[in-house]
Amino acid sequence: MASGTNVSANLIEAGKQITGAAQAGAKLIVLPENFSIMGFNNTDQVKIAEEEGHGPIQDFLSEQAKKNKVWLVSGTIPVKSALENKVYAACLVYNEKGERVSRYNKIHLFDVHLEITSETYHESESIEAGNQVVVVDTPFGKIGIGVCYDLRFPELFRQLVLQGAEIIVLPSAFTAITGKAHWEVLLRARAIENLCYVVASAQGGYHVNGRETHGDSMVVDPWGTIINRLPHGSGFIIADIDVESIHKLRKNFPVLQHRKISCMLPKE
Repeated sequence: MASGTNVSANLIEAGKQITGAAQAGAKLIVLPENFSIMGFNNTDQVKIAEEEGHGPIQDFLSEQAKKNKVWLVSGTIPVKSALENKVYAACLVYNEKGERVSRYNKIHLFDVHLEITSETYHESESIEAGNQVVVVDTPFGKIGIGVCYDLRFPELFRQLVLQGAEIIVLPSAFTAITGKAHWEVLLRARAIENLCYVVASAQGGYHVNGRETHGDSMVVDPWGTIINRLPHGSGFIIADIDVESIHKLRKNFPVLQHRKISCMLPKE
């Protein structure tokens, strides 16, 4: 998607993509980060923030999951925080009955300056960071959740895998400049080093707020092979997930059992 500032229009577009993917056979659908709004500034997310369990965006997600009989990962939506003028970037997971079964709050916030394009981002001005690693039991396997900037922190992914994750979903809105340089290589690295599938659903295109996002949604298998991708334009991709192949690979190539660093302590 290339979401804009109009929430209703974004929900209509997301609904079309969800329905299309479900009709094409998808059973687990992952939306991009900020699918419901890409605002002009940080406060736009705060203005539409919802209480947990209540609000039109959450109603939409629940209805879409139930109507299409799919598990749905919400990308991120703004959910109210106890802190004034801040929200959580919450990734909600719904089952095929439309029931919300899990929530992950984005942990790593994008506070950076990109000198090459003079872009500056301060997510922490309007977003409260989460502090909980989340792995969800689903009919498709155990799913770990990360969001966008989380991709740059391999320790999070390792923790997800140590908690049983077989598939990691990564809703994102990578900038065009960082995406071109790092997106594919980081996704493939996280899949390879953790012997897991990575499902990365991305914003991609030009947004009315002047921002350009990289796109290139993809599914990467545990060997680091890209099994499907959508480099440009709106739409969806589908891939088969073979959880048994993960266990076979992890048995035959037991890199996760060969870890040493976590056992080493500094000398006094």
